[in-house]
Amino acid sequence: MKKGSAVPKNTDEYLAKIPEPARTTLKKVRAVIRSAVPRGATESISYGMPAFKYKGMLVWFAAFSKHCSLFPGSSVRRAFQDELKGYARSKGTIQFPVDKPLPTALVKKLVKARIAENERRK
Repeated sequence: MKKGSAVPKNTDEYLAKIPEPARTTLKKVRAVIRSAVPRGATESISYGMPAFKYKGMLVWFAAFSKHCSLFPGSSVRRAFQDELKGYARSKGTIQFPVDKPLPTALVKKLVKARIAENERRK
């Protein structure tokens, strides 16, 4: 999404503004997250990005010019650092190239790890 754009009201509105191929990648990310979260998880927009909440903030995801990012938090990123070799990472984000297949099993593991963290805290 371009800087200066109005903040989307929901995930569908966010996705509608994203050009291909990033839109398709983000739709896959969203589907994987939905398949992993328990009932009661909700979608929202937080920091201008789509997010899922379950017993607190769970994960965010977003599109950028050459990649899509998943923001599972720094503790999860650190815990899976060996499995994340080959993907660009920073403090709390993992970047997935839009021109390569999404590692759906890995994304699901990351989300489930965040769910477990939130459940331990609550």
